[in-house]
Amino acid sequence: MRQPFADSSLPSLRLPLALTLGEPAGIGPDIALACWRRRKDLGLPSFYIIGDIPFLAERARLLGLDIPLMLAEPEQAFAGFETALPVVGLGHPVTAGPGKPDASSAPTAIGAIRRAVADVTQGRAAAVVTNPIAKSVLYSAGFSEPGHTEYLARLIHEMKGESPRPVMLLWSEELAVVPVTIHIPLKDIPALLTEDLIVETGRIVARDFATRFGIERPRIAVAGLNPHAGEDGTLGQEDLLVVKPAVERLKAEGIDARGPLSADTMFHPAARATYDVALCMYHDQALIPSKTLAFDHGVNVTLGLPFIRTSPDHGTAFDIAGTGKAKPDSLAAALRLAARLAANAGTHMTATT
Repeated sequence: MRQPFADSSLPSLRLPLALTLGEPAGIGPDIALACWRRRKDLGLPSFYIIGDIPFLAERARLLGLDIPLMLAEPEQAFAGFETALPVVGLGHPVTAGPGKPDASSAPTAIGAIRRAVADVTQGRAAAVVTNPIAKSVLYSAGFSEPGHTEYLARLIHEMKGESPRPVMLLWSEELAVVPVTIHIPLKDIPALLTEDLIVETGRIVARDFATRFGIERPRIAVAGLNPHAGEDGTLGQEDLLVVKPAVERLKAEGIDARGPLSADTMFHPAARATYDVALCMYHDQALIPSKTLAFDHGVNVTLGLPFIRTSPDHGTAFDIAGTGKAKPDSLAAALRLAARLAANAGTHMTATT
């Protein structure tokens, strides 16, 4: 895997990053506070969090952190970032306790996402970074989307009339993986996995790796669905009839794709050195190697959107919320990556420091 960021220094952005609070009963507030507190040693760009000052002040007190908070609009975030954590208000109180979602949880999580997307589409933020949400809490409040990614696409449709095709990327310096199908039962995958779906996903990956990661012609390794990529049809027909034709179509379009490859030999170090991103056929085929290699610092990136969106690659961790045990590493990586992707995309950048 080639590293897209040869220079380890962060670009100097003219706009801050918009960070959502996420599920307030989870560790999102904890790691956001920890990131601001350690902003210098973690090498973080300027950001503001969309939340509620009394709530964040109470969580900081519970964590034993002395964090100055500043009510601000996005345009004020840069000026105050070094002395206080800028907070863009949600307009309603947040009352959930650590590990205890309440009636304020869903409106807070949804409202922060909506505000962040509005800010980035209006040119008030360089990118969106989202803290983890609790889908079960949102579903119980009537949330109709499968998750973050789909909701972001819906917001773009509402705000701009566009219908983007979002693609999930799990990125770390060790490995970049994209699941073609995501949150669906394993038994349903063969019926939903189509040649067109693989081709469309591959196109988006190739385009965004070129425009955002700065890899002009990314090498895409395409995993087979079945063990040993189907063994020429003896272990299932999908790799011969669906995956292989999709790879041939991508190659015919000038995309550097190869496969279907046996997934059990794709993720050791020598194999990873031969490609920039792996296209996997289902959720666990992609996320197991990603989380094995980069559990604490992997980043979830949404490709295919008209703006940059990153997120820590972990959940709400209700059991350790408010205890001080949550590590900010993945959120810090998501903030740094968002700044670099925004710069590589040619937006909101002034100069490299």
